[in-house]
Amino acid sequence: MHCGSESWDLIRTQVSETLGPASPALKSRCCDILCLFTQGLFTRNDQELLLHAAIMTDSEKQEKKKGKKVEVLGYPLSIFFIVVNEFCERFSYYGMRAVLVLYFKYFFKWDDDLSTSIYHTFVALCYLTPILGAIVADSWLGKFKTIVYLSIVYTLGQGIMAVSAIHDITDTDHDGNPDNLTVHVALSMVGLLLIALGTGGIKPCVAAFGGDQFEDHQEKQRSTFFSIFYLSINAGSLLSTVITPILRAQECGIHSKQQCYPLAFGVPAALMVVALVVFIVGSNMYTKAAPKGNIMLEVCKCIGFALKTRFRNRGKNSPKKKHWMDWAEAKYDKLLIAQVKMVLKVLFLYIPLPMFWALFDQQGSRWTLQATTMDGNFGFLTIQPDQMQTVNPILILVLVPVVDYAVYPLIKMCGLNFTPLRKMTVGMLLAGLAFVAAALVQIQIDKTLPDFPSSSQSQMKFLNLGNTTLRLTANNELIEVEPFKSTPDYYTYNGSTIQVTVGAGTTQMIQLIKGKRQTLLLNLAEQTMEQVVDLTEKPEKGENAIRFVNAMAGVVNVTGGDDQISHSSITNYTLIPQGKANFVVISEEGQSCSFSMVLGFGSSYTVVIPSNIQWTENCGDTIVQNLDIKPNTMHMAWQIPQYFLMTSGEVVFSVTGLEFSYSQWAEYVLFASLLVAVCIVFSIMAYFYVYVDPTVIEAKFNNGDEDLDKAKEKAKEKDNISLEGKVSKERHEDAEVKQTKI
Repeated sequence: MHCGSESWDLIRTQVSETLGPASPALKSRCCDILCLFTQGLFTRNDQELLLHAAIMTDSEKQEKKKGKKVEVLGYPLSIFFIVVNEFCERFSYYGMRAVLVLYFKYFFKWDDDLSTSIYHTFVALCYLTPILGAIVADSWLGKFKTIVYLSIVYTLGQGIMAVSAIHDITDTDHDGNPDNLTVHVALSMVGLLLIALGTGGIKPCVAAFGGDQFEDHQEKQRSTFFSIFYLSINAGSLLSTVITPILRAQECGIHSKQQCYPLAFGVPAALMVVALVVFIVGSNMYTKAAPKGNIMLEVCKCIGFALKTRFRNRGKNSPKKKHWMDWAEAKYDKLLIAQVKMVLKVLFLYIPLPMFWALFDQQGSRWTLQATTMDGNFGFLTIQPDQMQTVNPILILVLVPVVDYAVYPLIKMCGLNFTPLRKMTVGMLLAGLAFVAAALVQIQIDKTLPDFPSSSQSQMKFLNLGNTTLRLTANNELIEVEPFKSTPDYYTYNGSTIQVTVGAGTTQMIQLIKGKRQTLLLNLAEQTMEQVVDLTEKPEKGENAIRFVNAMAGVVNVTGGDDQISHSSITNYTLIPQGKANFVVISEEGQSCSFSMVLGFGSSYTVVIPSNIQWTENCGDTIVQNLDIKPNTMHMAWQIPQYFLMTSGEVVFSVTGLEFSYSQWAEYVLFASLLVAVCIVFSIMAYFYVYVDPTVIEAKFNNGDEDLDKAKEKAKEKDNISLEGKVSKERHEDAEVKQTKI
């Protein structure tokens, strides 16, 4: 609308002062009406009627969508329900996700690769479904109904996940293992699908719905709300990642006790119920904007029309266009077309970015599996492998203010232009370095792992059940074994048999099992040799495998392990968690011996009850502990540098608002190399990218050349504003126009 520069400025000033906190749309309509009046296009009476109609229409529109407004400390009371809802929902999601990869590995008995693949498929779905949620909210149901309906779907999914983890459902023989894994897998997949639909569907709605609760004059309060909202996300994530692994480590079951995955999934399900109830309770207080159509659908239609028109005009005689999107001018507004061009330009720049998030989410899969081979004893507390993920939210809470208020200002003081694209490039480099650190940690872990036999080899250890030193030959190699002890290491053989000679000439051919470790129990007094199979991998879950050998003449009972052991017999392995384990040995005559073992993570022992055991207070000193597999010696604290680098990368990278998702040390090097390569490509693309200010584009199409010059001047003033401020401003503008942010 053109009234002359001075008249237009005066009209806008008068309208702004008169209408105060009225909506921008109302102010714009009133300015247009006054402008037309100054041009003599209608009378003052017409002007008053039109202004009154515009104000009444806007007032009625606002009144229709507003609930009962109650404010506390200047904030709408309704936002407290939204913040609590978000905290509970994030607790539910991250709590379930924290134990998910271990659930696949230990409950379903899937290998690391399959567990990781299914985990990342689920995460990817969670970040794809927000598109569907935004379309549904903006086109049909509105944000409130979308959040409620999809939260119900979400809650059902969490409940199904908890039920799927109950092993007693199909454990007909009561041995602690489900007899029909297909049922549990099917239930889990249905549950995860519903969770992905629910959490992804409400993701684009909740924050925007919170922004809807504020009036136009509450810009400061709205900004504070988004900060509190983000804090609630990290608080829910942090607490759930600490608590659910503790719940998982408990034992529960009807007929047999196993790790309590039903409880680890059940508590997040209960929190999702709380989130849903809290959100519904605040219903009467919410401002509920009616759906106004989804901009994404409009953009897709515009692009589709441009492509179709361009295809129809592909001949040599067809008119030329500067940009292929200009072919949409026949049907769509030029401003929309210009904005679509901006979007496509940015989307092209985003092509390398999913690699960052693909690697970022390895924290919940590969890095968690890496932690299962490490020592989590921090002295004052013991960290479960899936609890190491808490390092990320803790570091976020520390690094965000440090980066915002210390690092960025220092960079600015040095005269460096640290643009958003440069921040993202640095973020990807830091993520690449995180996987270099992970690779170095894995190299050290591999050095501590046992050298298990290949498929063409066999390994043998010799254990002496006598009370004197035993000399034997195995394939002509002389070996000495101390009383009640085994050889310190395993001997590796490539053949299928070995010849063992004990004492004065007792010789026996021992058949070896390819790809297995074995122990040969030798009793010189009785001239016997018994072959048993040992573990050929580290015990799972960081537990310790303990078995007992009875070298006494009679039967003994062991409480804390297998109950009854006959003479010269060996028990099966019993899995015992890290910490102090107590045992009691009881002889046939009723004599007892109490002793304890301090266990680390992932070890294996063969404990010999000797024939010369002393039934005294210090009887435990005479019981012999033979170490078969060393405990994990690489401490989990060595993962902190890779978490620090990854979180630092996240802090400087994730300001773009992107979220996306995706085998041992060589795999980590591959990940690091991929990200460095992508980083190089991205930096080249960023070098040629020309920044465009949206206000300049809008001014060009809406307000003519005079406002275009002003917009350009304002754009120059904003060049030094941080990207964080821009993102915050964009969120607020989205809230004003009541458009869901994807």
